[in-house]
Parts: sequence; C-alpha cells; structure tokens
Amino acid sequence: MTTLEDRPNSALLVIDVQNGVVGEAYERDKVVGNISALVDKARADGVEVVWIQHSSDELTQGSENWEYVPELVRREPEPLVHKTYADSFEETDLESVLAERGIGRLFVSGAQTDECIRSTLHGAIVRGYDATLVGDAHTTEDLTEYGAPTPDKVIAHTNLYWQYHRAPGRTAGTVNTADINFTTRPNA
Repeated sequence: MTTLEDRPNSALLVIDVQNGVVGEAYERDKVVGNISALVDKARADGVEVVWIQHSSDELTQGSENWEYVPELVRREPEPLVHKTYADSFEETDLESVLAERGIGRLFVSGAQTDECIRSTLHGAIVRGYDATLVGDAHTTEDLTEYGAPTPDKVIAHTNLYWQYHRAPGRTAGTVNTADINFTTRPNA
C-alpha cells in the first residue's frame, strides 16, 4: 500500500493522449479505445480522472497538435495538469491535485511508453504512490530509426518489467483494461 498517509483514494492518469503525440502511435485506435473505456469505468466507479497535457516546441499550447484526441473528452470538474517534462510530477501541480483528493494509488495510461509513461511511473513510486500500469492502454511511436526497438517490443518490455517492480511499502504492477478494478486495494 502507498506510503502516503491518509491517501486511500485512486485515480486514473491519462497522459499526453494528444493529436501530436499519438497521431502516428502504434495501435493508436485500439489504445485510445481502451483509454476511453477506462475513463468511463473510472467515472462510473467514482474514481478521479486526472488529465495530463504536455507542451513543447512541437506541442504549442492551443495548437491542434497540443489538443487531446477528439475521442477523449475531459469533463470540466476533472483536473488538468500541464507539464513540460516527461515525469508528470516535475514542475507541475500534480502532487497538490492528488493530495487534495486523498489519492495514493495511480493507474497510468497514455503516451509515450518509453518517455512520459515510464518517467511518471518511476516518479510516482519514488514519491510514495502505488502505481499500476494499464498494459494495453499506453503506446509509443516507431523510433527504430534512432536505434530503439519496435513499438510492440517497447510496450511489451515496459509491461514486463513494471509487472514485477517493487518498492518498500508500495505496490506496482501491470493490468489490462478488461481486468481493471479501481476499488480493490493491492497487497503490499
């Protein structure tokens, strides 16, 4: 269980599912569909959905590339966290958003697997959160021209190593969309 005191609640993080991030992503439509199903389930279960949106030279605020994909619609009371680093906690208000809501357990979805997803997972664990990766709800683009493995292998490897990741007093793990249970607490 989380090492954070008085944080019994869970949240679904939807990271960077923006037009300019997932436009050419591996299995884009399937992953976006899974994230949409997660958002619906979280809302039905009364679990917070926290939206995270990246800005950079390629993702200029207000541009079409910066906007979330049209299949995913944030509801007005749902928090939106703006970031400029891979780790969603770095120089953002994510920690205060989670603290205000008593959230100690995170379910992570979005893009890109090999950058913002991995960084946020590790950022969460080192800050005391339980962090579960939704294995079929994250994706990346093909970066093989730069020496990276193919996207399917990047995703599979991330799912594998996060499934067995541990830290004292915290849980990690990987679960698929169909098997998600936002309300059951894991054993530490």
